Amino acid sequence: MGFQAPDLAILPKNALIIGDRTSEQGGGTVHGHIYPGTGKVTREIRLGNAQDIDDAVKAARAAFPAWRALPGDKRRDLMFKAAGLFEKYMMELAQLSVIENGSISRAAPFVAMDAAQKFRYCGGWADKIQGLTIPTWMGAAHDYVSYEPYGVIGAIIPWNGPLFATTMVIAPALAAGNCVVIKAPELAPWSVLRLGEILIEAGFPAGVINVVAGGADVGEAMVAHPGIDKIQFVGSGATAKKVLKTAAETLKPCGLELGGKSAVIVFADADFPDALRRGMSGGISANGQGCVNGTRLLVQRPIYDQYIEALAGAAGQVPVGDPFDANTVLGPVISETSLSRILGMVETAKAEGGRIVTGGTRLGGDHAGGYFLPLTVVADVPNGSEIAQHEVFGPVLAVTPFDTEEEAIALANGTEYGLGAYVHTQNLRRAHHMASQLDAGQLQVNASGEAMTPCAPFGGVKQSGYGRLGGEAGLHEFLRIKNVYINLNPPAGA
Repeated sequence: MGFQAPDLAILPKNALIIGDRTSEQGGGTVHGHIYPGTGKVTREIRLGNAQDIDDAVKAARAAFPAWRALPGDKRRDLMFKAAGLFEKYMMELAQLSVIENGSISRAAPFVAMDAAQKFRYCGGWADKIQGLTIPTWMGAAHDYVSYEPYGVIGAIIPWNGPLFATTMVIAPALAAGNCVVIKAPELAPWSVLRLGEILIEAGFPAGVINVVAGGADVGEAMVAHPGIDKIQFVGSGATAKKVLKTAAETLKPCGLELGGKSAVIVFADADFPDALRRGMSGGISANGQGCVNGTRLLVQRPIYDQYIEALAGAAGQVPVGDPFDANTVLGPVISETSLSRILGMVETAKAEGGRIVTGGTRLGGDHAGGYFLPLTVVADVPNGSEIAQHEVFGPVLAVTPFDTEEEAIALANGTEYGLGAYVHTQNLRRAHHMASQLDAGQLQVNASGEAMTPCAPFGGVKQSGYGRLGGEAGLHEFLRIKNVYINLNPPAGA
């Protein structure tokens, strides 16, 4: 089997989009981007540095007064135009997603379609931001609340879903009247850089959108910069702690969308084939590298052995291979380092009492150049083990039996994370009970991804972060509240 060579001619030329200036070179180090499907360098890119961030912030601050003053219907129309362009360039954006992080081609176009929907949904809010009047009891007065943009939002984007994460952040930020500075991840920079070009084509004024491709040093410069009014960070908890320490120096507010160890709870009365298919999806979606993926399966004991057997059989049938092949269901993980870490966690799981029922070994042969691992199922996982408590961020499912509802709740809540949870049952009382008891920012019942829509709030609790992206709540993450009190009492002696 041969692997299709990516079309490198479509890679964006620019490493920077700052104000009305684009540049093929930043001021930082040279980075060779690696295509995870083959392990080969696609192109070298000179990343940005702290000076580039300073330039981008200056451009954003210069653009902010006019962008803020632009009537909401004008911002709305620009966002609608951008949505149309995302659809026009859907296949190009899809190819860039495949090249940058190994996303499978059959799923990649949906990310561009989702970007269009985010801009349409949030664009629809741009002309509907309104305050409210407060009844008072301190004499004659007019007291009201207004919602105003922060100013400049710094968006730090992860490599596992760059286009999805970027639009999840900047669509509400722009609709609210903010300008943005975006750090495109060095491991997967292409779709974000192309996104910036498309937004310029849509007619967004210079400086409203700025993009700097860079590594950790660029993120640190962004967080430390006094000209950025709020940081929206999407990534790991370990990095988020560093972000918060740096942000504390300027008392900069931060929104955090972090990792998870989301439980999939399968009760004995579940629709078995549906629960099996959806249970597998956590190890497949985004090649197992999704923050909200359900990768910890809790299965009620009466169907536990049957579920494990069916899961192992189905996992062995998942086509793994060339991300550009339309038949591929599972592609590579992002890097050699990531694959080695994942394999190490699988070995630790065995040592801690887990049982490998399928997978667990790196693919060789035609796959040897890339970073491929088949869907791996680890059964009988103790809840205190590493693989039950920490993100694998790869195509690995950990399965644990339970007996009662309360035990399932205790197991599901028994980690430091709280991003998502999934429940499979036909019992309506049980569904509502589980929803009320599970510590997660988003709960899905008999579902496995349908809730990730622009109109619904998304975010976590505990070590999965705070703040929400999506829905009206997501819009308000990028608006500040101002209270205005006007004394209407007549002047003394009047």
